[in-house]
Amino acid sequence: MNLSVSPRLLACCGFIQPNARVADIGCDHGYLGIYLLKNKIASSVIAADVNEGPLQSAIRNAEKFGVREQMTFYLSDGFRNIPRDFDVAVCAGMGADTMISILDAAPWLKDSRYGLILQCQSKTPMLRQYLSEKGWYIYKELVIRDGKFLYTVMEVHWKPGFPLTCGECYFPPAIQENPSQEGLEYYRWVKNGLIKIINGRGPTADPVIVKALQELEELKHDPDLAWLKEER
Repeated sequence: MNLSVSPRLLACCGFIQPNARVADIGCDHGYLGIYLLKNKIASSVIAADVNEGPLQSAIRNAEKFGVREQMTFYLSDGFRNIPRDFDVAVCAGMGADTMISILDAAPWLKDSRYGLILQCQSKTPMLRQYLSEKGWYIYKELVIRDGKFLYTVMEVHWKPGFPLTCGECYFPPAIQENPSQEGLEYYRWVKNGLIKIINGRGPTADPVIVKALQELEELKHDPDLAWLKEER
């Protein structure tokens, strides 16, 4: 039987260390956890979803692929109803608002024993700003392509004292440190989006947006970031 895992989920799996105990928050069909177990990456998986339908689908898929005994399933809004005996939690396919709500409801996650793998679908700068302000540090962030769209996957740990600037919330150091064609395209996409917002609002443009664009423009002059030069 073939397990069809999207590039986004495969990227999330690539952040998981061998033998980790994983919590998949918003597990949907359960494919992420199943993949981790079938490939002997995770030692166990907690699969949680806020809706009964997807959770039952995940249970059936786990049985079909022979990993049911290594997974536990919880009907849970975020982390509310799951045990805390895991090493890393994955939240994938959600918007920033949902992720922020989930993290706000679980303050006990602010502990160096836990890691987070986050794949945000929308308002990613808002998520980065939230993480920065609350004391979460983005250790690594990769830009990936899934179909026609670019997404990022980030590895986050509790480590206060490393705030991001306006521009870094849009194009963080964790991406700057990992040169790639996708990263360059993401830089262009983010920068052009900021330009469009500023041009649309004219003199009433948010100073934070203006400052963020200025920071992104300045990155092209950093000799350590020569890969950002927009040569066509």
